[in-house]
Amino acid sequence: MDCDLDTSIPDWIIEHPETTGVFSGLGLDINCAGKSLEYACLQNDLSPTVVLEQLRDAIDGSA
Repeated sequence: MDCDLDTSIPDWIIEHPETTGVFSGLGLDINCAGKSLEYACLQNDLSPTVVLEQLRDAIDGSA
């Protein structure tokens, strides 16, 4: 799966468990009722593109 802003946080964690720390560090609810990453970011006054970059950095760092 190619995770992006439309992917839910639980799907991100299933596909890339190494992103869990990013979500926790940002205070994002890892359950989020299946809402998209973009929706969760906007609800928490976070920039979706900045969060996406942090997640991709976490994935790249674990390789």
